Amino acid sequence: METVTHTPTEGVYAATGDYAHAIEVRNAERLLFVAGTMGLDPAGVPGKTLAEQLELIWSNLRAILASADMTVDNIVRVTSYLRDASYAEANARARVAALGNRLVPTTAIVAETLVSDWLVEIEVIAAG
Repeated sequence: METVTHTPTEGVYAATGDYAHAIEVRNAERLLFVAGTMGLDPAGVPGKTLAEQLELIWSNLRAILASADMTVDNIVRVTSYLRDASYAEANARARVAALGNRLVPTTAIVAETLVSDWLVEIEVIAAG
């Protein structure tokens, strides 16, 4: 599989340094669509802070990806659902760290979560 990042500079607004407008996936044999993943520990208990939940989310995503013989390097799309807009910066930092500064298309949406203790939910698409 090969990926090509597209961040055109003409005819569209500039992408910021933490995401790409698009990623082209060439010669992929598999796609993995991961449901929204919360910051819950293995017992289903949410982290007490935003930082704890983000750490748990990315740990959970790594476990889910591993079950498909993939890693965060296979992620080609990230969508974050934030309970509060003030979580955007911490969410972006956690994403950039988890992806090792690799740029992928990403969207963050402020939404009410199903359980008030869930501060962030993240879904990803991976290709291999």
